[in-house]
Amino acid sequence: MTLSFFVLIAGLMGAAGVALAAAAAHAAPGVGLESAAQILMVHAVALFAGAAAVAAGLAWRPLALAGLIGFVLGALFFSGDIALRAFVGNRLFPMAAPTGGSILILSWLALAVAAAVRLVRGA
Repeated sequence: MTLSFFVLIAGLMGAAGVALAAAAAHAAPGVGLESAAQILMVHAVALFAGAAAVAAGLAWRPLALAGLIGFVLGALFFSGDIALRAFVGNRLFPMAAPTGGSILILSWLALAVAAAVRLVRGA
């Protein structure tokens, strides 16, 4: 999997985050879209930075890539569930938002361990 794919997804996540922030402010205030927008925007930057860290050799690639994939899936589950509930009235699937949040936490830990492995082994 090429790192450019993660940069592409980061751009899409950032754009979706800004769109949800606008919707939260104007179209659907008070339904939780602010949280969905924030998760997308923060993890868009994290995805971009994580891809750059892997490219620079700052993290052990296999585990770091797992963390990056987790950022995408976690943000999709968390933000997708909130947005779907706000606009359609349905859930993505039961416990999608908490599952997404848990995936995001694990992904951050995976990225930290990937960097620790690189530190121990030497860059």
